[in-house]
Amino acid sequence: MPTTEVKVAAGVIERDGHVLLAQRAAQAHQGGLWEFPGGKLEPDETPAQALARELLEELGIQVTQSHPLIEVAHDYGDKRVRLFVFVVSAFQGQPHGVEGQPLAWVAAKSLPEYAFPAANLPIVQAYLAR
Repeated sequence: MPTTEVKVAAGVIERDGHVLLAQRAAQAHQGGLWEFPGGKLEPDETPAQALARELLEELGIQVTQSHPLIEVAHDYGDKRVRLFVFVVSAFQGQPHGVEGQPLAWVAAKSLPEYAFPAANLPIVQAYLAR
């Protein structure tokens, strides 16, 4: 039985040569792994609108400058995702884990050292290659 595709907007949030990562809740799909913050698109919402809404809800920040980086489609077998990924180069507010999720500012060059869901690996490659 084919699974429906989950559409997600995610942000590579950068500041001073570092990128903000969030750790997925242990009970979530791909739990315990690190990810680029974001979330599911609502019906009739553009990826950019979803990104702004999700980062406000999850991190308490307002995106003031972003641009598209990459679109990634990935099939985990039990779930299919399509990620619309943006580089967030400016924002207002101090990011914090509104939902209690751990956050970490990591040096961009050390991104390959972190454990990500498989769908996030092309994001790391695209970000480092730009």
